[in-house]
Amino acid sequence: MSSKRLFLVTAACVSVSACSTVYSHIGDEDSGLGEAVAYDKAVQTINPAPVYAANATQPGSNGEVGSKAVQRYRTDKVKAVEQMQTTTGSSSSGSGSGPR
Repeated sequence: MSSKRLFLVTAACVSVSACSTVYSHIGDEDSGLGEAVAYDKAVQTINPAPVYAANATQPGSNGEVGSKAVQRYRTDKVKAVEQMQTTTGSSSSGSGSGPR
């Protein structure tokens, strides 16, 4: 009977020791934890003062569009600014007569 108890005690000790983790103290988590989120934020953040080489194409530049704009500017035929309205005076009452 004592060998049975010894076996049970040994099995219990092995089972409890298996619950031990690598990081025994709170705050000793993996140092890379959360780096994916930090990287994603950094990639999606726009640089407010980017530096470009002098001979490099600037963002948004298009030779054909730019040359036409310069030609209009030099001949004093600049396009007039369009006035746009974002709201209208009409509204719907939602009478429910639409498709069902």
